[in-house]
This record gives sequence, C-alpha cells and structure tokens, in this order.
Amino acid sequence: MRARFNTRRQHAQLSLQARKKCGERRLRRRAALFVFPLSVLGTTRRCKMSQSEVNGVSVRGKVLTLDTMNPNVKRVEYAVRGAIVQRAVKLEKELKEGAKKPFTEVIKANIGDAHAMGQKPITFLRQVLALCAYPELLKDPTFPEDAKQRAQRILQGCGGHSIGAYSASQGIECIRQDVARYIEKRDGGIPSNPDNIFLSTGASDAIVTMLKLMVSGEGRTRTGVMISIPQYPLYSAAIADLGAVQVSYYLDEDKCWSLDVAELRRSLRAAREHCDPRVLCIINPGNPTGQVQSRQCIEDVIRFAKEERLFLMADEVYQDNVYAKGCQFHSFKKVLFEMGPEYSSTVELASFHSTSKCYMGECGFRGGYMEVINMDPAVKVQLLKLVSVRLCPPVPGQALLDLVVNPPQPDEPSYTTFMKERTAVLDALAEKARLTEQMFNTVPGVTCNPVQGAMYTFPRIALPQKAIEQAKEAGLVPDMYYCMRLLEEEGICLVPGSGFGQREGTFHFRMTILPPTDKLKIVLQKISAFHQRFIKEFS
Repeated sequence: MRARFNTRRQHAQLSLQARKKCGERRLRRRAALFVFPLSVLGTTRRCKMSQSEVNGVSVRGKVLTLDTMNPNVKRVEYAVRGAIVQRAVKLEKELKEGAKKPFTEVIKANIGDAHAMGQKPITFLRQVLALCAYPELLKDPTFPEDAKQRAQRILQGCGGHSIGAYSASQGIECIRQDVARYIEKRDGGIPSNPDNIFLSTGASDAIVTMLKLMVSGEGRTRTGVMISIPQYPLYSAAIADLGAVQVSYYLDEDKCWSLDVAELRRSLRAAREHCDPRVLCIINPGNPTGQVQSRQCIEDVIRFAKEERLFLMADEVYQDNVYAKGCQFHSFKKVLFEMGPEYSSTVELASFHSTSKCYMGECGFRGGYMEVINMDPAVKVQLLKLVSVRLCPPVPGQALLDLVVNPPQPDEPSYTTFMKERTAVLDALAEKARLTEQMFNTVPGVTCNPVQGAMYTFPRIALPQKAIEQAKEAGLVPDMYYCMRLLEEEGICLVPGSGFGQREGTFHFRMTILPPTDKLKIVLQKISAFHQRFIKEFS
C-alpha cells in the first residue's frame, strides 16, 4: 500500500510538471490577448496583462473582462457625472488635504442638485417625512395637525404602518389616487385613472422602464428612439444600454431652442433607412436648453406622432419651473385630450414627473411617477410584471411624492408657510435665470438664449481655431478642453455641450442656475474673466 502511494505521488508530480510546461506555452501564446483599455479624459491606452502564478500554479484570467462584458454597457456615456466631475471630486480632496490651488473651493454647477447648492428644504415636506419615519413624533404638539394627518394617512397605506415595509410594485394605492387627483386638477378636470399611474424611483427609472418595453427587432427592424439634440444624457445612455438606435433631431438654437416638426420629419425619414423609429421623446421644459414649448408646438408634435404611429414620451419634471413672460407649461396629456377623440383615443403617451426638481429639489429621496395613456391592456400587464422585478420604488420617496401632489390647502395651518417657501424658491430661480442670461450676453464670444424654464443655461461659446487644435492635441473635444481648463484654473465644474449633443462646429456648456444669488454672481464673473483670458491666449 505504501509503495503504491509513492508511485501515485511521483506520477502526480510528473503530471504537474508536464501540465506546468504546457501551461507556460499556452501563456506565452495568449499573453498578448490580455489587454484592457484605460480611459482617461477620452483617451485610450492599451496595456498588457499576463497571468500570474501562485505556488507555481498558473492562475486563470478573469471571467468578466472588458472583452467578455456586455458590449452595450461600454457604449454608455453619461456626461453629467463624467470625467470632468471625477476630476472635480479629486480637486476637492486635494484642497482638503492642504494642496494649494488658484481657488479655495470647487463649485459644482454641473448638475441640478438643489439642496447640494444650498436650497433649504420645504418645511412641510420634511415635517411629514419625519413623522412617517418616526411615528412617535405624532405625539409631539409642535408638529402641525395637517402634517400629522398626512403622515397618518400615508402610514395607513403602508404594510405594518411603516415606511420600512415594501409597497405594491405599482406604488401605494392611496398615493396613486392622490397623483391622479393632482393630474386632474392640473389639467382642468380631464380624468386620470389611478390604475394608469406607476410610481417610480425618480422619473429616470420610469423612463428607462418604458424604453425597455419598446426595444425590439434586429437590423432595420431594431427600435429607433427619437431624442432631441441637445438632450439629457439619460436618454442616449439608456438607448445605448438597451441596444436601441438613437435617432437625433435638432432643436433650433436661433429660435430659442424651439422644436420644428419639419426637423422631426427629416430625422424620421433618414432613420427609416436603417431602423424602425417607434418612440418620440420630448423634454418640456427643456434640459439642458431651458426652453418651454408653446401649445401650438405641442399640438404639432401630437399630430406628427399620430400620423407616423409613434409612441410619445413626455418628460415633464420641470413643469413648475417656468420663468419667462409669455411662457406657460402645457402638459402633453391636457393638450392631447383637448384636441378631441381623434387623438385622445389613439395616441399612446407616457408622461413623467419627479420630486427632484421644481421647488422641492428633493433629489435624494428618488420619488416620481409616470402616467400611461392608451396603452394596450396586454402590454400593461407586461409593464406591471417588469416593475415587479425591482419590488417597489423607495417608500420614503413615494411619501414625499404624495406631499407634492397633495400639499397644504388654504384652510390648513401649514398653508401660509408652505406657500411662502414655495414662492420664494421659484421667484429666486426666475431672478437667477434672468441674471444668467444678462451676464453671459455681455461676454464677447458667448451667446445665451433666455432661460425660459427648468434649471440650466446652455450658452454657445466661440472658440479660436488654435484652441480647437490644442484640444485635439490633448485628445479632447474642444468644449471639454475648455471646461477642464476652467475647472483647473477657477474651480468651477460645468458640463461641456458635447456631452449633450450639439450641431457640428458649435460649442456649448451647461451650467445650473441653482447656486445662491451671491455665489452665482461670483461664478458668472469668474467664467467671464476666464473666457476672455482663454480667448486672448489662443488668438
């Protein structure tokens, strides 16, 4: 028995040596295959990786590599949190560690995060959320009675009377009922069915869910999704992730970023040569461009959608953010139904709203909803199945949404404070919208359309040819180079227009108008000084 064991051990050692030599030969042959791209500000380097050995045994390469991962994910780009934001975060860390910079703070004007920019929460919203999160506070006499009543109603709709419980996948029923009543009131009495309301993790979640439903086909039958250029990068990112086809239509910058149906037709005709356009996405008020679509424009879009058999997706998360005189928000649903049964009974529509924007700015709670109109009942069943996979939207976000659609009424104790705070936020945004337009238009080489709504400005910048050539040498698109220089020299983080899409040969950046007025003035002054210095350097 002992001798046989020694023989087996010797045989195993010989086999191991043979396998090792064979493995070394395979390793030499395959070493060049282990490469990965290292993306730094849009450049790509190729770096070799070799297999390693542990105790003389070759270790396999990773199962999940850049070569084996989902190729659609590699095509996803999201400029709002891209390379320039990553650099801003690093600069913040360096400042905290005592590094000397030409600035004392990094101002992130790249994203519509109201509370991060200093906006104070609305008292009533936070009071009710506090009561929902810690119901013992319902005994506290300092909380107003209407806040307690809202909290009790929400808790009664929750499993175990706790916002820590899962809800129905479509959302808490009483909250969907409140959303439907809100829509009816907003749209002048046009009915809204709670069964058509789907609560969501912000509007983004619902938008991606709807796109998932509609993407199908291969080659020329693959779903095309029409999106505006400039656009909010959520759309292009989701389209890439789902393997759909992006169909771009351009807004008219010379007409305050208006939407022209003739441009929609041009885009649609061209797209039908290589895909099947089935979806038309509209952002109103606009992001990043800040335009507010007229009623006539919305009617034209609805007619176009009907004629061309397109599913309409209306992103209306900025519906309370309208500042310019003569501008008014019109919901797509309201216009659709006022156009009569020819349209209201046939055109398929999904509209979206969120707690993250408007006067609330409660981005972190991730509350939102969508309403679907004229959806095939069988598809609606599939939609419910799809949203069930992620169980439910965050219940605190649902609770917050309920307060947005069911705010204090004139006969309730919180009404006066609520309206004062709401009005103050929207008035300040309107003033900052005007200030931004005025100051940018005094800077040579900068052209800024009126900020009619939303929370951003998207000015056009004229860049010298030498600057464009310098950017190319650095491996960057010109407006990324411009924005990166601004960040390094002034500590101001903006998003280059190339991240949203723009006409060839034009350059822009997006900046939020959310900073407090005093800080916004400083930001505008710094951008003005930098721009003039930049132009002089490359002239």
